[in-house]
Amino acid sequence: MGLSKYTSDIHYIEQNQEVVFNFLSNFENLSQYVNESLLEQVTKQVPQIKVSDFESDADSCRFNISGLGEAEIRIVEREPHKTIKVTSSGKLPMEFTFWIQLLPVTPYQTKMKLTLHAEMGMMIKMMVGNKLERGVNQLAEMLTKLPYR
Repeated sequence: MGLSKYTSDIHYIEQNQEVVFNFLSNFENLSQYVNESLLEQVTKQVPQIKVSDFESDADSCRFNISGLGEAEIRIVEREPHKTIKVTSSGKLPMEFTFWIQLLPVTPYQTKMKLTLHAEMGMMIKMMVGNKLERGVNQLAEMLTKLPYR
């Protein structure tokens, strides 16, 4: 097992930093956007993985991965208005820690960067490493488009 780091480009969200933080630091807000269509897109990106049965509460998301069973990601740390730290648990083929970092640009613009540290075996890294690199940026791009309120 080796540790790999994937970092997104810096993305801008046209909303106040506090509003963005409050929205992203509650996984219940994401459940309305993670639907069957989005899960199908994930499967197209990584055909070896079929994700289903997504459910969430304020601190965690649970879902099934074909061939592996239930997996979970959990918010383990919130630094108000600046950082959200998420870790994996369950039966994922790798362990990871994920940070969402937020900084104000103006009162109504926030810049965001995502960082993923993944602990995975060489075979898993060969299968999904490039996809994780792209996926971190795609996730950041998707987060810029959410209707923050």
